[in-house]
Order: sequence, then structure tokens, then C-alpha cells
Amino acid sequence: MILLVAAIGAFATFMLIVLAWAFWKRKKSVDIYHRLRRYVKDTRPLDDNEDTVHQIYLFLQRMAKPIADWSVAKNLDFTLKQAGIPIFGAEFTIIILGLAIAGTIATFVVTLNIQLAPIVGLGIPVFLLLWIRVRIGKRRQAFTEQLGDCLTTVSNALRAGYSFQQAMDVVSREMEPPISSEFERVSTDVAMGVSLEEALEQMNKRVGSADFDLVVTAVLIQREIGGNLAQILDTISYTINERIRMKREINALTAQGRFSAYVLVVLPFIVAGFCWVFNHDQMQLFITEEAGRMAIIGAIVLEIIGYILIQRIVNIEL
Repeated sequence: MILLVAAIGAFATFMLIVLAWAFWKRKKSVDIYHRLRRYVKDTRPLDDNEDTVHQIYLFLQRMAKPIADWSVAKNLDFTLKQAGIPIFGAEFTIIILGLAIAGTIATFVVTLNIQLAPIVGLGIPVFLLLWIRVRIGKRRQAFTEQLGDCLTTVSNALRAGYSFQQAMDVVSREMEPPISSEFERVSTDVAMGVSLEEALEQMNKRVGSADFDLVVTAVLIQREIGGNLAQILDTISYTINERIRMKREINALTAQGRFSAYVLVVLPFIVAGFCWVFNHDQMQLFITEEAGRMAIIGAIVLEIIGYILIQRIVNIEL
């Protein structure tokens, strides 16, 4: 029985690794294909390696099709767009469920612990969702740091006689992701018949940046009542660059407080590990005795509260 479970777990893990590899290989697909692949067939000639990846990815799509209309999958669609991950929410849901099942089976095969296996299976989706949130935050920060240079590029293109849409094309060609990919998506939306105003609003929702919200508002107002857009963008660019400079200064001044928060979290676990190795009998009381377990829970709660309070103190909003 154990050999059968091990074989099933090994096969499921192998298939999920292959699916993850296929997703990584297709990560750079153009956005127009990402939007239309539900409705049209890809007629581009493929070599043997690409054809294998393509077949695996089609298999994933077929598995995800029955749950494409689930609310969870639809919510994940927008979240994955924010993270810059070019797959649909239903496909990512299948990947999460598969990894959770494979992780549960693999943990049970390795440890033969029926209680630990479900915990690992539930921990994998939580870890993946947290990873997506972290990726969204990093992508938003990178977008904001690029925004000042982007606005300077757009204003210079406008002064050179380009239209605003042509200036966006310049940004998508000349700058680095994530800002280039976002402006490329706006250009693609406009080419597909979406109005420029609606495309910018959708980009603003995906990015979630207060600085870019100011840019979109300025562009929409200028398109309605007129004005010198290049000069407006120069002013916004200067404001954004000053905010970024001030934020970096604040981060430098509050670095000691943030480091204290990290030490507060890490140091107790290091001390506990040291004591577990050199004074195992006394540390065992925290596991076997009810009072010891309550003490550990209380210590973890106080650790979390202390970390949150320090972060609230050093996190200064601009």
C-alpha cells in the first residue's frame, strides 16, 4: 500500500513539475495571444520542444475549463494580471490544487504522519498566494520607481510631435518591464477597439499606484478640456521623483527600526534552537506541559504584536 501511494505521489509530483516548466517556458507569450487563446487556435509553426510544451499547456487548459466560471478563478484572473503572471485564474487554481495534493501525498509517504500531511497540503496554497502578494508589491514598487522617467519620456515625445498613443508605444519599446509591458498592454487594448480612456483606467486598476492614478486623472482631464499635456506631465514627474527621493531618505533614517523588528522576530527562534540542542530536557517541558505550550503561544502572539507595532512606527506615509 505504501509503495502504491509513493508511486502515485511521485507521478503527481513529476506531472506538476512538468506543468510548472511548461508555464515558465510560455511566460513570455505576447498579450494578444493571452487574451484570445480561449477563442482561436494558434497556427504558428512549432518545433518539437515547443510542440511538447504547447500540448502540456493545452492539457492544463482543458483541465481548467470546467472551473473557468468559478468566482475564485475570476478573482484570481485579476490578481494574476496585477502580478504580471500570464495565465488565467482557473489554470492557476488547477496548479494550486495539484501541488497541494502532491505535497500532501509526498509528505505522508516520507513521514508516514497522517496529521502533518494535510498541514503541508494546506500550507502550499497559502505560500503560493503569499508569493503572489509579495510579487504584486514588488512589481508595484518597481512601476512607481520607473514612472518618473516614463513621464519624462512621454513629455519629450509629445514635444517632438508624437501623439499620446505614439508616446506610449515609445515607452513600451524603450523602457524595461513592468512599465513597458503595462503600456504595451494598453496599446494592445486600444488596437483591439477599447477606448484609450478605458484602457488607461484598466491599467490604473491593475497597477494600483497612487502616483499613476494622478497621471491618469491628468491625462483624462487634458483630453476633455485641453491644455499642455507635456508640461503637466513634467510637473507630475518632478513631484513623483521628489516623493521617491523623500521615501528613500526616510527608509535610510528608519533602517535601524526595521532591523530591530527583524531581530525581534528571528532572535527568539535562534535562542530556542540553541537551548533545544544544549538543554534539551528543559526545553522539552514547553512541548509536554500545558503551561509550556501556553507560554509558546503567548510568546508568538507577543512577537507578532511587537513586529506590527515597530512596522507601524517606522512606516511613514507620504
